[in-house]
Amino acid sequence: MNLSRRGILAGAAAGGGLIVAWWLLPRSHYNPLTPGEGEHVFGAWLRIGADSVVTVAVPQLEMGQGVTTVLAQLVAVELGADWRQVAVEPAPPSGAYPNIPLAEKWAPLWDPLAAGLSQATDELLAARFARENRFSATAEGTTLAAYEDMAREAGAAARAMLAQEAAERWGTAWERLAVAGGLVQGGDGLTATFGELASGAATRGVPDPPPLRPEPAREEPLAAFAPGAPAFPRIDLPAKVDGSLQFAGDVRLPGMLQASIRHGPNAGAKLAGFDEAAGYRVPGVIQVIAGKRWLVAVAETWWSAEQALEAMDPQFTADFPASSAEISTRLGLMLESGGSFRIAETGFGTEGLTRVDLARRYEVEPHLAAPLETASATARLSDGRLELWIASQAPESARKAAAEAIGIAPEDVALYPVPAGGSFDARLEHDHAIEVALVAREVANRSAQGPRPVQLTWPRRSQLINARPRPPAWMLLGAQLQQGVPGSPGTGGAIDALRVRIACPPAALEFGRRLFGGLTPWAAIRETEGRDDPLACTGAVPPYQLPSVMVEHVPVEIGLPVGRVRGNADSYTAFAIESFIDEIAQKSGREPLSYRMTMLGSDIRLAACLQRAARLGGWDGGASGSGQGLACHRLGDGPDAPRIACIATARGSEAGVRVTKLSVAVDIGRIVNLDIARQQVEGGLIFGLGIALGRAPRWRGGLPASEDYADLDLPTLADCPEIEVDFIASEAPPADPGEIGAVVAPPAIANALFSATGLRLRRLPLLSDGI
Repeated sequence: MNLSRRGILAGAAAGGGLIVAWWLLPRSHYNPLTPGEGEHVFGAWLRIGADSVVTVAVPQLEMGQGVTTVLAQLVAVELGADWRQVAVEPAPPSGAYPNIPLAEKWAPLWDPLAAGLSQATDELLAARFARENRFSATAEGTTLAAYEDMAREAGAAARAMLAQEAAERWGTAWERLAVAGGLVQGGDGLTATFGELASGAATRGVPDPPPLRPEPAREEPLAAFAPGAPAFPRIDLPAKVDGSLQFAGDVRLPGMLQASIRHGPNAGAKLAGFDEAAGYRVPGVIQVIAGKRWLVAVAETWWSAEQALEAMDPQFTADFPASSAEISTRLGLMLESGGSFRIAETGFGTEGLTRVDLARRYEVEPHLAAPLETASATARLSDGRLELWIASQAPESARKAAAEAIGIAPEDVALYPVPAGGSFDARLEHDHAIEVALVAREVANRSAQGPRPVQLTWPRRSQLINARPRPPAWMLLGAQLQQGVPGSPGTGGAIDALRVRIACPPAALEFGRRLFGGLTPWAAIRETEGRDDPLACTGAVPPYQLPSVMVEHVPVEIGLPVGRVRGNADSYTAFAIESFIDEIAQKSGREPLSYRMTMLGSDIRLAACLQRAARLGGWDGGASGSGQGLACHRLGDGPDAPRIACIATARGSEAGVRVTKLSVAVDIGRIVNLDIARQQVEGGLIFGLGIALGRAPRWRGGLPASEDYADLDLPTLADCPEIEVDFIASEAPPADPGEIGAVVAPPAIANALFSATGLRLRRLPLLSDGI
């Protein structure tokens, strides 16, 4: 596959070059990159041009999280490249880029029978699955875990090969040469650029193992306004500023047609009728294509296609018209009396709970990803081969789905990755890949002028109708508490046992059957109905060391397809856990910060986050009327999981709720790129602000009650509070910072509103309670 130079350059334009490989590229996989004129290909990760421009292939979707910069930085640091001469290029699906950590985590979704046999078996099966299925999905913050070693080894191998080439020319030992700033330097002023050495280095054997530098890429956790520019500024920033970066909707090809679409309500919809003649009366309309559950108009311009759909007024039937009122009722009934599965148990488990001293119910409404860019893809079918330009978090799944839809082999689909204008996990779905493939086939069959490419762009209406929201969850928490010493206030309240009961759809399993099983949304609902889903309950085991914890999942079929959204299950479990902890502290007369600290046991990383956040936010104990609230969270299990603590300051008034400040301390392990880490945490906090104070989508008859993006009431710049983020220096492995801010903000804001108003809000969004 010959990739175009849509990649972003931070330096001179790339010329002829060399792709440097290392032994990790399995011999059984085809090389995903092919040489251009004057280029030599040796692998999958690294190209060095004759002009010394270093181009890094990036196997993850860039959707604003900065992955193109971080992966390129890892290679550049090991290689000794000049950052001004580094470029990136999106890599196509290939077994050369297996995301093994994500494959292992999602094993219950693609092989539920084999998952969990043993850690060694899980790792082996995940590695085989990821390589054989070209699984390089971008999700769950696994980029660094999956690709840091690969990127470092690629850079180290290339550095050694360049040094060996220079050493042979200069008659010296290559180990004595210095490689930095895009130059190889020896004694007596000997210097060579990467470009001068690349052709000779191409013929050399790859060092096994590659000579890694003693220290991996690392940046110190400086304050937000520390002097000096970032050492590795975002590589895509100039192109975003001048508008030259091509997102999915920006693709333009000669002779390209434009298409718009209408979808029926939820997954059970069927197209019942439309006025086809009215569509063809709109100037510029080329073709009208009817699917089972959608209607497409193809025209010379997208506006004409959209006007044709309005004129045709398509009508749909809905076999299972979901409504928000029914969903809430069903969740409530199942929470109280539905059958459950025990999915987690620690300490004494069930036996440790002999009574319930405090119980509270928390309700979390569905939440939409709602990226700014709607789904868009471009396709061209010619001579039985499909070309597909698309932004996909799971590109191989999209490629296979498109191939199956039109009856060709996946090998006959060429997928060109492009960046996404936001995603928040929406681009893990591939409905638009299937639709644009079908549309391209119909266009090719009717075109008298030869095959023409067609770009399908969903209108905002279709994005909202066809979205799979993060599922709703109704949760019941009960605790057995130690009794205080009579006459000594604040001595009781320690948790002896905690029971967490979660009523929600088996959302992860449902998503997995769509992604890996190729099922329609409604078929996925039916296949997973009534099944327990631990991945839909992550974060329910709190970070505190409690004598007994039991987590139960009550699977609920709600008649609405659900999926993944930033934060996923942790966004509702953290809200319930941290709100409940605050309620216990208040009932027991305990100060919220010290109460949490006493339950952390040996978790010094989370303790440090709590103490640092308290200093940043000027924590005053969360006293009544202060408007301060506290929450903390550990995203994942084990000692290496990232930790965060947040102090929110908020107030309520007749005009509504206003969050004035978020003070956050976070430990994400070793920091690779501080600037991007800060952006991701801040962005997550704003996303969490939207979860807390936005407006929940409502459904009537299977359709959103509103098709207006503004009605989601997402935060604007004017709504954004002062944000202060402090990073804790850590020797833990690097963790992704993109999800954790979105998870901690809602409970911190809810607790702040309690201290401000005395009103405990147990439903997300918080305005559901009428403030």
